[in-house]
Amino acid sequence: MSWDSVQAGQLFTVTIMALALGMDAFSLGIGLGIRGIRLIHIARMSLVIGIFHVVMPLMGMFMGQYVSTLLGDVAIAAGGALLVVLGLHMLYTALRGDSSVAFDHRSFWGLILFAVMVSIDSFSVGLSLGIFASDIMLTVLVFGLFGGGMSMLGLLLGRRVGLWVGEYGEALGGLILLIFGLRFLL
Repeated sequence: MSWDSVQAGQLFTVTIMALALGMDAFSLGIGLGIRGIRLIHIARMSLVIGIFHVVMPLMGMFMGQYVSTLLGDVAIAAGGALLVVLGLHMLYTALRGDSSVAFDHRSFWGLILFAVMVSIDSFSVGLSLGIFASDIMLTVLVFGLFGGGMSMLGLLLGRRVGLWVGEYGEALGGLILLIFGLRFLL
């Protein structure tokens, strides 16, 4: 398969979106890492978050493709609007400062809860990308790599720095999603 400008553009867009979604995992990881976390828990959490960043957008993309066949061009506007709303919500949450995590990350259900919290946005973005007929394999692999990798970076960094970094990471991710949503709407 040769890489033409459309595929390169799609890879760039998916990578930027994965970075934006990974910011949520990064910022929450910093908050959790500040409380103190062992390296084995960092590795386990990052792996589970990476898996959830594959599964959630995959489910969203399949649902988005189905919606796209039903609604046609209206679905593209709806997908763009969904990204705008998601970006605004991430900005609002970051500015409001409600990123405290109150659960035991070492338990099975605590780990699942954390992974769902940081990857639920990926479902919505996957829904939008399914509407836009994005390359499924490329998208979920990039989302998984960035979700797992950025959560690991956040958890490791959280062991070393203060809480202030986490708020800015989620705000930046929200701004990126907002920009992409507006791009699809306009």
